[in-house]
Amino acid sequence: MAKLIEIDDAADPRLDDFRDLTTADRRPDRPGGRGLVIAEGVVVVRRLLHSAYPLRAVLGVPRRLDELRDDLADVDVPAYATSAQTMSDVVGFHLNRGVLAVADRAPAPSFTDVVDGARVLAVLEGVNDHENLGSMFRNAAALGVDGVLLGAGCADPLYRRSVRVSMGHVLRVPFTSVPEWPGALDVLRRHGFHVAALTPRSDAITLRDMRKAGHERVALLLGSEGHGLSRAALDAADSAVRIPMESGVDSLNVATAAAVAFYELTR
Repeated sequence: MAKLIEIDDAADPRLDDFRDLTTADRRPDRPGGRGLVIAEGVVVVRRLLHSAYPLRAVLGVPRRLDELRDDLADVDVPAYATSAQTMSDVVGFHLNRGVLAVADRAPAPSFTDVVDGARVLAVLEGVNDHENLGSMFRNAAALGVDGVLLGAGCADPLYRRSVRVSMGHVLRVPFTSVPEWPGALDVLRRHGFHVAALTPRSDAITLRDMRKAGHERVALLLGSEGHGLSRAALDAADSAVRIPMESGVDSLNVATAAAVAFYELTR
């Protein structure tokens, strides 16, 4: 069971994992980053507690820790109880959600682990906005996408903002980075996937028409918010697919488009 420890000193070194999150919470490839997985709020913390990520500690105001009492009964880590002001002094901003948890990263699954047994995969290129990325993982979890493959130029799904926006679902949807881009699309094809590139191009077929073709396995390519998919990715796809829209609207936010496409492919 988690050890409940009351702390009222923001300088206590036991809180260092939570300190100065506005600067310390960075991807491991950025200078100064520590590579921790950070969950905010009761719902997201609960999902971290029940995930495969090795938990280090929990920090929260007593009311929020009490909401997590049953979940904390299953973990053997310190749970630090403090005031909202002390918590703000530690993390560097006022945290409305009142509770945080930190964990180490779990080993990423292999490409084969994500692909084997999957029917629908999301394959991302250049999705470098953390909020869009988190929303796409939440959509993938809600609509039954089996996994996510990260191609060139994608942000880190375990960045704090992505974890928060995903409502913690990035912790449960299998994902991994692909070693070669766009060469990985040929590997997917050899695994029996039809590779479909989502694009607003008028000559693309509709998602519904593509689905009617009866492909047993589909890998859906999604590009960045601004530039979309690269020419190399479009050329490597088996088909270009689009979401029919009213005239005068040429595209959707990438996370919104992903939700529509995921629903069409998994229903």
